[in-house]
Amino acid sequence: MIRSILYATDLGLYAPYVLQHALALTRAFNAGLYVVHAVEPLGLFAESVLQTYLDEERLKELRNKGLSTVMASIEERVLEGFRDELDEAQHELDVIRGVRVVQGDPPLIILEEAQKLAVDLLVVGSHSHGTELEIPLGRTAARLVQLSEVPVYLVPMLQHRGRGET
Repeated sequence: MIRSILYATDLGLYAPYVLQHALALTRAFNAGLYVVHAVEPLGLFAESVLQTYLDEERLKELRNKGLSTVMASIEERVLEGFRDELDEAQHELDVIRGVRVVQGDPPLIILEEAQKLAVDLLVVGSHSHGTELEIPLGRTAARLVQLSEVPVYLVPMLQHRGRGET
């Protein structure tokens, strides 16, 4: 029985398409929907740039307060994006129990959230919008299929439909 679903979004070009699948599954199973977006940690280059221009106190403040503010802002923008995407079907947002934006390695964040929330199904796109067509699965999707303790529903990306056409 599927009572709760976790939709992991990269907020990319195909996110609305994957959202439609997540919402359809949520309706079909009369389930609750959680949404998670993982934000990759700052790379070494970004960290060194920040260290160059900010003193230690401001850098510490940015890490403590700034990051949580940015994450909350992204969470709100995710919901706004859903509202814009659904337009007249705003009532579908009622099934969303929560939106989380978390910094870390996407597959690990998604798996941690799935375990914390005790969801029964993960919904993800098969590729990020930047992944090459020749790669059968994106990195995050592949890791989730390998490591998830619950079923993973992969939504094929639209870019594959016209693959043989020129």
